[in-house]
Amino acid sequence: MSTATTNRAREFRGTHTEGRTSEELRELVSHVGAELELAPAENIIEWAVATFGERFCITSSMGDAVLAHLAAKVTPGVDVVFLDTGYHFIETIGTRDAVQATMPVNLLTITPVQSVAEQDAAYGKDLYKTDPDLCCQLRKVQPLADALGQYDAWATGLRRAETHNRVIAPVVGWDARKGKVKVSPLARWSDDDVQRYIEDNGVLVNPLAYDGYPSIGCAPCTRRVAPGDDPRSGRWAGTNKTECGIHR
Repeated sequence: MSTATTNRAREFRGTHTEGRTSEELRELVSHVGAELELAPAENIIEWAVATFGERFCITSSMGDAVLAHLAAKVTPGVDVVFLDTGYHFIETIGTRDAVQATMPVNLLTITPVQSVAEQDAAYGKDLYKTDPDLCCQLRKVQPLADALGQYDAWATGLRRAETHNRVIAPVVGWDARKGKVKVSPLARWSDDDVQRYIEDNGVLVNPLAYDGYPSIGCAPCTRRVAPGDDPRSGRWAGTNKTECGIHR
């Protein structure tokens, strides 16, 4: 980080038990977003930790533990938010449990307001078939927004190489929908960068990633992908849906 960026981080350093206003957060992003664009992932996380303290967390869908591993190196005990939709593969839950058992993180599992059975009773069985956007809203988007209420900033494993919808994702940006600073330390990483980090550091990976599932979501809405196909083509296959709505 440059001296100017480091000094700005020092001004905000601390536990920050009280949240900042949206105006303050947007101003902060406007100062550092471009400056951190080419910074290594570890440095981006260091800046976020120095700037937001306890009001910073990372999120993980447990496709792998790369982001959690990076963040734990910078700040052991970092909050890792995992969203249990009620529809996950057992392998995804197992990966979460392994991360919790073997890594120095504070893993927080959050769940939707309604169980799957309660949602079926309210909206009809298998909402993911009849209205997948609403299902994602109820089981992913809104629960995560609620969970992030206590934070000023959140880090995501989003990468520009994953889909054309993400090619302009900033390393540090303003998430207007959530009113939070959104940090994407891995935004510039390629698939090879991810695999190299996993191999060099022995990082936990969801076993489904080695069984034809390069992009892992809820079990009813995720299928295997043939070699050479778009890695995300197995998500919501047969529909026009490409994102759950978290990263819009």
